[in-house]
Amino acid sequence: MDRPQLADFLRRRREALLPDDVGLDAGPRRRTKGLRREEVALLAHMSTDYYSRLEQQRGPQPSEPMLASIARALRLTQDERDHLFRLAGHTPSPRARRTDHVNPALMRVLDRLDTPAQVMSDLGDTLAQNELAVALVGEQTRHTGPARSVLYRWFTDPREREIYPEEDRPRHTRAYVAGTRAVLARDPDDPRAREIVDELLRISPEFAELWSQHEVAIRLSDRKRMVHPRIGVITLHCQHLIAADEGQILLVYTATPGSEDADKLRLLSVIGNQRFAAADR
Repeated sequence: MDRPQLADFLRRRREALLPDDVGLDAGPRRRTKGLRREEVALLAHMSTDYYSRLEQQRGPQPSEPMLASIARALRLTQDERDHLFRLAGHTPSPRARRTDHVNPALMRVLDRLDTPAQVMSDLGDTLAQNELAVALVGEQTRHTGPARSVLYRWFTDPREREIYPEEDRPRHTRAYVAGTRAVLARDPDDPRAREIVDELLRISPEFAELWSQHEVAIRLSDRKRMVHPRIGVITLHCQHLIAADEGQILLVYTATPGSEDADKLRLLSVIGNQRFAAADR
């Protein structure tokens, strides 16, 4: 672990960011160059003391998950992220077509949106959410293992379907399967996609039946009715913006201006990301 270089790199990347770059308000009286340490700590979901000690060449060696959080908070590129890992004494993961490191351009867009949005992998892993997305669909970044994929949860956890009205669920079921077919069509040797599909073929007769129909399609836009325990049924337009180089998708939910659904979306912004027991997923 190279403490002096790690501290210098973190400080320089922090000072290169403006509050607006990460969706924060600069405030009227700001003397700090770039972000404050406490702002980086907030974005990385860690204590200010812990982050400050890294910049002061103190403290223990940060873990890989901690470094990943810092890299995301500082909006590092993949190359910068790998450099951060090496400075901290870790070996970066081999480059792959799919990465958990969120594309910085997608994060910049996510920071500026005032509507529910989240960054997902092409296999349905939720990598980042804004507060409105958490309020709408629950915290989805907490899942581990195969359950990180919404496809896997859809066929193994009945609670995953509760977000949609019952009569709409068959359409979403077919779309999830057809989308996964499209992922494997691009790369038949994709190990994680193949692992999830093989496991679902083994444990889910419903998935196996739909898989046998060989439908292939990617939804780039959709109109979804969603069930929320506080605001009821809300109809939203769902748009997919794709960063093709890293297999990541920015999923954005919007309502028709002037509609009852737009009023409900404004109410959701008031509710914020409060936990709601019925959708603690």
